This record gives sequence, structure tokens and C-alpha cells, in this order.
Amino acid sequence: MSDLPRKAVTRTAKLAALPLGFAGRATWGLGKRIGGRSAELVARELQQRTAEQLFKVLGELKGGAMKFGQALSVFESALPEEVAGPYRAALTKLQEAAPPMPTRTVHAVLEERLGSDWRELFLEFEDKPAAAASIGQVHRAVWHDGREVAVKVQYPGAGEALLSDLTQLSRFARLLGPLVPGMDIKPLIAEMRDRVSEELDYALEAEAQRIHAEEFADDPGVVVPAVVHQSEQILVTEWMDGVPLAEVIADGTEAQRDRAGQLLARFLFSGPARTGLLHADPHPGNFRLLPGADEEQGPEGWRLGVLDFGTVDRLPGGLPETIGTCLRMTVAGEAETVYGLLCAEGFVKDSVALDPDAVLEYLLPIIEPAEAEEFVFTRGWMRAQAARIADPRSPAHQLGKRLNLPPSYLLIHRVALSTIGVLCQLNARVRLRDELADWLPGFEGPDPTRPDPAEADPAEADPVEADPAQPDPARPDPV
Repeated sequence: MSDLPRKAVTRTAKLAALPLGFAGRATWGLGKRIGGRSAELVARELQQRTAEQLFKVLGELKGGAMKFGQALSVFESALPEEVAGPYRAALTKLQEAAPPMPTRTVHAVLEERLGSDWRELFLEFEDKPAAAASIGQVHRAVWHDGREVAVKVQYPGAGEALLSDLTQLSRFARLLGPLVPGMDIKPLIAEMRDRVSEELDYALEAEAQRIHAEEFADDPGVVVPAVVHQSEQILVTEWMDGVPLAEVIADGTEAQRDRAGQLLARFLFSGPARTGLLHADPHPGNFRLLPGADEEQGPEGWRLGVLDFGTVDRLPGGLPETIGTCLRMTVAGEAETVYGLLCAEGFVKDSVALDPDAVLEYLLPIIEPAEAEEFVFTRGWMRAQAARIADPRSPAHQLGKRLNLPPSYLLIHRVALSTIGVLCQLNARVRLRDELADWLPGFEGPDPTRPDPAEADPAEADPVEADPAQPDPARPDPV
């Protein structure tokens, strides 16, 4: 019955061929350099050829390979245009679809999990999947009470495929580094492996989705479909139409892209404060832009539909207050305070000593969107940040290598980077500072219920925020 395990040998062979191809191209590149071509041109061509092979293989597989491809796809904004351009369509496809499993397999899973009379639960059931992703595919149907629903059916053997693929990918993670400048691929894959059991547990996903659906039931900007039914390997939720965010990125108007970006930032920062959960899979395939009920409202009436709560970070107290305090103190230029907070939280190990002013200089360009009243997220800006951190000759690269990412912040860090990647794909003008002020503890000032760890003496005057930098009024054209 299982299609994924039956192809295990083929999957392993395809993934195992990737490092061999990388090595072959490295040899080819050495020959080109000996032949007189500049190292920079050869490196760029190597990167382009490597990306071509990687995305081709990931696009043919489900399981962990597909999931890794989806996670990687939000960082295409950091790639040089010569590399990202030809593969943007392929990356977008990874966010929305994968080859479906046979109808007979779908029916067998439904019969096993819902009973031999499973068809009586539905007035209609479409055998052709509406969407297919890394561990399951979605079918459109009509529930027995007349509601339109989405039926998520988990691929048989999905867990085995996930673990096998991610293990294989981790073996040559170092070779993938050049594809996303400034990002360490290995922790990304390791974190995915650690969360496999949660991804496969539809009971946990249903619980997280119910919590969000209840909290956002009356929200004017965010829609979360209600859970209708859940059993092992099956999750039924209310159907949600709307324009996939990948289509908004590709063809949306400026107003649509701005609205989608603002709502995405609002949802991801407000979620932990409102539900104690952080939606931890922010790639475009998990979001829809829905038209508002009142056409006179225009773009301000559009809403963001949110799907797939299989990966969440549990944050009962919301996002850590240290994040907001560090942002506020960085904007204020309080280098010593910021450095002390980073040391206390484990971002700087006890065995490492750094110059606080150098740390502040490292952070300031990264937090520019939080400092401005409005900020236009562009691929050019993200590429500049990635290049600054990735260039071995850069002081930022040298300092970044000496910083540490505590385990408790690993998923938060990935979600923040992924969200920025999507905002840059949208080329969205976002009032990020407003969302941080509303939802991020510590950003506007200390929590009145407890001492602010950034203040050496609470009796002293409150820190003064720096004036927000005004962005260039001319929006850069999307690349």
C-alpha cells in the first residue's frame, strides 16, 4: 500500500547522487580557473549549476527532500539573480505541489482510518488532489452536513521517508552552504529531523489549528479554517478558497503584496501572544489572500488565510521578552546593554569575548525594518544582508562565526528568517514596527509586572528610543 517505502532505493540513489554531482562540478570549476577564468565568474557558474541539479531532484521527491526544498525556497531572495531567476518558478512549484499518490492508495488509507463506510461521511469526494506536499495531500470534498472541506491524507510511510531523506541530506549539508549565503544548512536539517514525530501527528496539528481558529474567529485580517474531524493519518478541515501567496508573489498588484505582507507579519508576531503557539512553517504554500466581504474597503478588507499547523513552537509566555528588549536597546545604541543580554541568553558563550560596539554594528543593518516607520522588503536588500554575512573577508562574517544560537531560539530564528524571505519575495511595504510594538514583549518597554533585565537600576530614567529612520519614498522595483 505504501508508495514511498517502495521507492526508498530510488530516493536514496537520487539524493546520494547530489554530492557526486557537486564534486564533479568543483573539479570542472578548478579546470576553468586553471584555464584563466576568474574565480568569481567560475564560482557563480558553479552555484547556478548546483542549484539546477538540487532543485530538480528535490522537486521529484516527497518526504524530507520536499520539505527541505520548501524550507530552502523562501531563501531564494538571498541568491544572486543569475542563480535565482531561472529557478524561481521551480521553487514556487515546490511550495504548492508534488506528484500525487495513486487514487487506490488514498482510498485504502481512508478505509483503514475512517472505516469501510467512509464514503457515507461525505456527500462528495474529489479523487484528484487539490494540493500535494511533503507528508500528505489534500482532497476537496463536501462533508455529510453540507460543509465544503479539505481532507488531508498522510502518505503511507511518510515518517520513514522523512527521516531517510533528512539523514541523507545532512551528510552533505556542508556542500549546500553556498546556495544560501550566510545560512548554516546543517542546523536547519537537524531541527527538521527533531520535529518529524510532531509533523506526523495529526492530533497535535488538529489541536494547534483549533486553538488558532478559535482565537482568530473574529479577526478582521486573519482566517484559520475550523477543524471538522481528525483521526490517525486523516485531518478534515473547512475548505478555504483564496489566491495562493505564491501567485500574489508572481502576479499580485502592489496593494495586494503590501496587504499580504502586513498581515503575514501581524499573524506571525501576534500568534504567540494570543495562542502561546508560533506557526513555524511560513512558506507561501501555507497562505492564501482572501478578498474582503465589503468591496468598498478595497485592499484593507483583504484577509490572510492560514493553513498547515503541523509545525508549531510552543511558547506559553509568547515570544521571549529578551528579543524585544534587544531590538529596542539596539535601536537606542545601547551597545553594552545589548551585549549583556546576548551573553545572559547564551548567544555569546562564556569562553568568547566580543567588542560590544562591533556586535551593535553587526546587528544594526539586520534590524533596519524594525527601526523604520515603514520598510520595503526587497530581494536586493536581502541579498545585501546575505552577502555581508557570507563574505569571509567581512568583519560581519568573522563576528557572526563567533556568535551562538541557543537551542530554545533555533525555531524562532528560522521562522523570523523565513518570514523575512517571504516578505522580500512579496516586495511588500510593511509597517513592521507597528506589529512589534503591539505584539513583541519588551519592544516598547519593560513588562510592568517584572523588572526589565536591560535596566541595571530600575529607578533610573527609562531609555530613550531613537527616531525611526525614514525609508526612501520610491519603492524599488521587484526583481
